[in-house]
Amino acid sequence: MLNRDAFFKKREDAAPRNNVNVTPALGSSGTPATDAAARNPATATPQLRTETPVATDRAKSGGSKLIVGPDIKLKGVEITDCDTLVVEGTVEASMDSRVVQIAEHGVFNGTVSIDIAEIHGCFSGELTAREQLIIHASGRVSGKIRYGKIKIEEGGELSGDIARAEGRPLRNGQSPLKTASASVN
Repeated sequence: MLNRDAFFKKREDAAPRNNVNVTPALGSSGTPATDAAARNPATATPQLRTETPVATDRAKSGGSKLIVGPDIKLKGVEITDCDTLVVEGTVEASMDSRVVQIAEHGVFNGTVSIDIAEIHGCFSGELTAREQLIIHASGRVSGKIRYGKIKIEEGGELSGDIARAEGRPLRNGQSPLKTASASVN
């Protein structure tokens, strides 16, 4: 059995883990205080970096990303503030985000409102792909499906209540479909 106190106890020989830069404290005249005061953390003024490494990584990667790995089951949740969800296991949830990618053995059951959906595995439920729905050859999508643009590779399956998302006019000026029933095999 693990000793909880020993497990969560801070190691005193470990280096600090935060990224706060400390500058010497300023005296009343606005000039740096003595060296002794500068070395005393109680009198030092912390200068926080405006851009943390996490923020930099998030900006480079295009936002936050959640990966539900193989053999992982995530059930009964609402996923928020996630720019990209990668499903390699099983997810039962509701989500409003930017991108969902369902891997070949991934399964998503629930309600999704998304900009881009890329399906290699199985989706069942209510899916709104505001910009684009991509169903690969191994992909299976069923339920109430709304999309801006759609691409289905040969072998991909789509079934249920399927329609172009409302509010996006078709190229030839016709009004978008309200509902349609289709099955593509």
